[in-house]
Amino acid sequence: MSAHGYDKGRLNLPFVGISTFGKNPYQPDWDAIDADVAVLGAPFDFGTQWRAGTRFGPRAIREASTLFSFGHGGAYDHEDDVTYLPADKVRILDIGDADIVHTDTLTSHANIAYGVRKILAAGALPVVLGGDHSINIPCVEAFAEDCAKNGPIHIVQLDAHLDFVDERHGVRYGHGNPMRRAAEKPYVTGLSQLGIRNVSSTAREGYEAARAMGSDILSVRQIRKLGIEATLARIPAGARYYVTIDIDGFDPSIAPGTGTPSHGGFTYYEGLELLDGLTKRGTVVGIDLVEVAPDYDHTGTTAILAAQLLLNFIGRVMHQRQAGV
Repeated sequence: MSAHGYDKGRLNLPFVGISTFGKNPYQPDWDAIDADVAVLGAPFDFGTQWRAGTRFGPRAIREASTLFSFGHGGAYDHEDDVTYLPADKVRILDIGDADIVHTDTLTSHANIAYGVRKILAAGALPVVLGGDHSINIPCVEAFAEDCAKNGPIHIVQLDAHLDFVDERHGVRYGHGNPMRRAAEKPYVTGLSQLGIRNVSSTAREGYEAARAMGSDILSVRQIRKLGIEATLARIPAGARYYVTIDIDGFDPSIAPGTGTPSHGGFTYYEGLELLDGLTKRGTVVGIDLVEVAPDYDHTGTTAILAAQLLLNFIGRVMHQRQAGV
């Protein structure tokens, strides 16, 4: 059983020390990544169409994640009777942020893709903290070489918005475009777009194009009617999943700190049960969580939700990997 971190003589409470993700070790040398999971910040928000500020999302999520760093040697879940993220079995590194060049979308995106490729080359699971949803574009692009070796990926998206705009006023790499750019990749087999609702950023023809290009689109109400298990059954089994989580997929009652909140979103456990089910249905090979904007998050609730969701999701991904060994 994992030893408690504070047994070594230091309590190291959440408000003490430097705010890496989960207070895990910081590794600035991207040629020396030796971990099961590597966390990369992508503090980019030039793709935003309305309220900006998600460039500060990675810092907010990291700080919130310290709440879950009490040094218990892992996180025991009494419902599952499992200790997730045992310190002696799961190695997590925070590798810092991709370099963002102000006003230069393509260079900034290229720097994000470079970081993800370095993580994949090291054999670690990439977990990317956004930033606006356009950062998913370089994240998916970074999988080209990995997919050539290991097979294609299926995109699973939790979001309020479809993000399937092809081009608008010449813009192809904003936060309304990422799922369209992903669907164009030859190594993306399809998309499961979950939580899409209400007034969307994508017109009717975008929905039609998404379905024609392999998307299965479900709203929160449709998912509640189907149930979690039936929803998961629509996602291809045994696939390699890249999971992209827009925090506005959750209801603004629990996630107000985002640029484009949309009422009628997921509750925490709805989201977690979908993600937990994915880890049992296939292999999660990449994760990003985007659109946390701390300026609108006056109680810190949204950043805490993001950190808690990611740590629980990562824990379940690694648990299933270890169970399959």
